[in-house]
Formats: sequence, structure tokens, C-alpha cells
Amino acid sequence: MIGLSDDQNVKKLIRHFHDLEVYKKSFAVSLDIHRTSLGFPKIEQYALGDQIRRASKSICANIAEGFAKQQSSKPDFKRFLLIAIGSAHEMLVWIEYCRELGYVPEDQAQQWANEYQTVTRMLQSLHSKI
Repeated sequence: MIGLSDDQNVKKLIRHFHDLEVYKKSFAVSLDIHRTSLGFPKIEQYALGDQIRRASKSICANIAEGFAKQQSSKPDFKRFLLIAIGSAHEMLVWIEYCRELGYVPEDQAQQWANEYQTVTRMLQSLHSKI
């Protein structure tokens, strides 16, 4: 359990990884990416499509796994957050491929990139608070 300040500087107890705003945001964009990637060309289903599905889910999974370990090891939580940050940066590369190959329109790619940049900032902020 960790205590974080919300926008009104009131302590809010976070009891579960589902309570973390960064988890909610990363999960939502991951679902959008998953659904969209299922429409990629068949040749990409086990290549780029699979890669972006796994990388986007990795962010959520590392947040959850790190959160579970924070009771016994804050350094482990921080390590998992760093892995999630790395996966968020990795997603920027895959999004660029999706855009350049014409699998997603420019505006969709930009929206995803913006979301992952926000997720990265949120993860960095959480990392620094632990």
C-alpha cells in the first residue's frame, strides 16, 4: 500500500495496482492498440502486430508485478517501473513502424505516441516518489 497525493494535495491510499492512474491509462491505450493491431495484414499478425501487443501489455504487467512486490521490496517496485518505462519507450518505436508502414493513420499514431509519453512521465513521477 502506498500513499500518493492527488491533484488537491490530499493523501489517497492506493491499495491495488488498479487504483494507479498510470495503470488505468496504460491499460486503456494497450486495449486500443490490441484491437487495432488485429486488423493489421495477416503477414504482420505474428510479427509487428504481436510485438506491439506484447510490449503494450508488458507496461501494465510490470506495474502490477512491481506493485505486488512493493510491500517487501521498494527497490523491486522501482525496478519494475523502470522496465515499464523502457517498454513505453519501445512502444514509440513500434508506433513509428505502424505509421510508416501505413497500418495506422498519422493521427492515430500521434495519439498513441502522446499517450505513451504521458505514461512515461507518470511512471517516472511514481518512480521518484518511491
